[in-house]
Amino acid sequence: MFLSAVRLIRACLPGTEERGWGRVLNLASDSAVVTPAEMIHYGMTKTALLAVSRGFAKDAAGTGVTVNSVIAGPTRTGGVEGFVRELVGDELSWDEAQHEFMVKYRPQSLLQRLIEPEEIANMVVYLASPHASATTGGAVRVDGGYVDSILP
Repeated sequence: MFLSAVRLIRACLPGTEERGWGRVLNLASDSAVVTPAEMIHYGMTKTALLAVSRGFAKDAAGTGVTVNSVIAGPTRTGGVEGFVRELVGDELSWDEAQHEFMVKYRPQSLLQRLIEPEEIANMVVYLASPHASATTGGAVRVDGGYVDSILP
């Protein structure tokens, strides 16, 4: 996955730079900055993605092309719902199960619920728009306050 992103950026960046406008967006994870012990390999690839995004942003400096990463926090997906149910059981309603999971297993989350995919998509739409012309080289967090830092 990581090398696929690098190859795709290398293939597309020259054309966007020639046109004088473009957006490169990489979806990372909170695991890039809070690497779980059980997923070191995954966290490492997400950390590397942040680094290459910053490097490609420097490469595109002054061209009208922006390069950013989105750091997504714990997100509600089918797989995560199954994971939550494995940990807290099937007898609770979804809202109760999600709350129990967040309190027990993700207590550092300030949102105290899983992030909906649409909430991450909203940030992606902004970063892909002309409105984000001054946002480049960043690792923008949509993590519900999961990462205990004021910086990424």
